[in-house]
Amino acid sequence: MASNAAVPFWRAAGMTYISYSNICANLVRNCLKEPFKAEALNREKVHFSISKWAGGKPEKPILRSDTPGV
Repeated sequence: MASNAAVPFWRAAGMTYISYSNICANLVRNCLKEPFKAEALNREKVHFSISKWAGGKPEKPILRSDTPGV
């Protein structure tokens, strides 16, 4: 049986690595001084498209621009 000491602290806290990574990235961004902080926040924006499929063919894609939750 494995020891709990070998478990990363983010896993022991019930978090996924992605959520841990996002928290760390937000902390680093908030510590930056201007103008670097504004540049980092602009890079944080996410752009993607969603296409629904009907009858084996994609419909017109919907473009979205979301920012991750802080």
